[in-house]
Amino acid sequence: MDGKTTVKYLQNYIKSKDFKPDMVKDYFLKLSEEVGELAKAVRKDICRCNSQEIKGTVDEEIWDVIYYALAIANCYNIDIESVIKEKEKINQLKYHSEIEFEENR
Repeated sequence: MDGKTTVKYLQNYIKSKDFKPDMVKDYFLKLSEEVGELAKAVRKDICRCNSQEIKGTVDEEIWDVIYYALAIANCYNIDIESVIKEKEKINQLKYHSEIEFEENR
């Protein structure tokens, strides 16, 4: 990877290999399961070290959560990049952060 992986790319990648809209409830159950696994990894502070395998780490579980969240978005034909921009405008008004969301980054 070149360090320039976009949400759109990830969403298209997941859709190309794992797109089963009739299984949206199963994707949600997997997402819930992965959130539990992430909670366990965070609670135990299991982060990947240079020599440690990724299995069971916060690193792995975060990707799994993102994967299933995007798979669900695909089932509903949701463009997450558009949603991020829209939601950040709402968040900016609500939370008045000095840090502004930069579009097209």
